[in-house]
Amino acid sequence: MTGKAESKAYLETYYAGAYWGVREESPEGCARRTADLLNLLAPCDPFLAEWYKPTRSLKDARKFPLMPPDLSTLSEQFRRGVNREKGGPVFKDLGFTFSFGNGGGDYDSADLSIHCGCYSEGISNSCVLSLPTLGRSPNAERVISAPVLTHVVRSMALAMDPDWAVAMSHAYRDMDDDNRPGPWVGWVTYFSKQRGTVPPLPAPVRIEPVEDKGTLIVLTPERFTVTNSEHVALANRVRELLARAGLIKTR
Repeated sequence: MTGKAESKAYLETYYAGAYWGVREESPEGCARRTADLLNLLAPCDPFLAEWYKPTRSLKDARKFPLMPPDLSTLSEQFRRGVNREKGGPVFKDLGFTFSFGNGGGDYDSADLSIHCGCYSEGISNSCVLSLPTLGRSPNAERVISAPVLTHVVRSMALAMDPDWAVAMSHAYRDMDDDNRPGPWVGWVTYFSKQRGTVPPLPAPVRIEPVEDKGTLIVLTPERFTVTNSEHVALANRVRELLARAGLIKTR
């Protein structure tokens, strides 16, 4: 496990994602959730306060702002993201997809991909935020921090009402069993109260409520990294305790 972590250390990039099961929603419903999310993210950090409609070229990326959020614009974007075969019928049960970014360049951008309104069994709805790359982005050092990512996961929990959400490094995710279904334990993890009660966890882990919706778990105040064996050991211990409490599956 340690060797694999060391070999992938140079790839340690970060993301945040929220996931939920069957939930039929209209394009307008997906748009309302997205508008709420963008408004919640905006005060978190300037890097997450500007968003733009997708364009064919980077030079046009900032020509079509999505802030402040407009429900009719967002609804139309979700309608365009309906799932269908080319020239064929719409698959209503597969919901809608809308992906867009903050107008940043290579390694210094944030992108949101939202799959919403799906009510087909076995396919998750999701909201995934890609983050800038440490060492290659002037914003990454500030954004990839416990306060910002806690705010991001909390915002996803409030706006999207997911079953669970996480902010973590891809490297730590790769250390997990690829065949094991989520939830995964990350630097910041959220569980809806419907999943159960979060048990007491060892220091320095912080546990805090998200209104009446669920619970946030923050593993470390400093940046979580797989190159720190103490971080990995802590994450593995927390996963074990959460599995015992029935919040996650180990197989």
